[in-house]
Amino acid sequence: MTAADARPGRLLFVTGGARSGKSRFAEGLAAGSGLPVTYLATAQALDSEMADRIARHRADRPAGWLTVEEPVHLTAALHSVQTPVVLLDCLSLWVSNLLLADWTEDHLASATADLLDAALSRPGLSIVVTNEVGLGIVPDNALARRYRDVLGRANQACAASSHEAWLLVSGLPLKLRG
Repeated sequence: MTAADARPGRLLFVTGGARSGKSRFAEGLAAGSGLPVTYLATAQALDSEMADRIARHRADRPAGWLTVEEPVHLTAALHSVQTPVVLLDCLSLWVSNLLLADWTEDHLASATADLLDAALSRPGLSIVVTNEVGLGIVPDNALARRYRDVLGRANQACAASSHEAWLLVSGLPLKLRG
């Protein structure tokens, strides 16, 4: 990717399973632009294991990148980003955060549409990372099924709005669009 690929309103979508290499791949896309990057993180350190994961992610980022940690209000955070490249990691944790905060599915769909509008209207490049959760078995409880369904719809909306879409499988990127 070149600086010319970071034209206004460009959206890249990166999905894959857990530990598929999607964050590393997305970070490579952002770094490859050669432009300043803001890393928009949605994870919350609700236990020590997650705190360790967040610390490892922070340590792995290039030193010059800005980090904004926002678990809920992503659209407002995206509007505040001043760098030409923003990497949102990840949509799946954001959806989880909203579900656990008792957001309705309609409110979640509206928030997703607002987030996509913000990404497409901001100058520069937005890269969105998410988990693909629809390839496994049907979850055995209502909350997990609701999460899978809501995230699946958010992922579909994001992929449909994207200029490029990538699927990571075992560390290998497959270009789906663009």
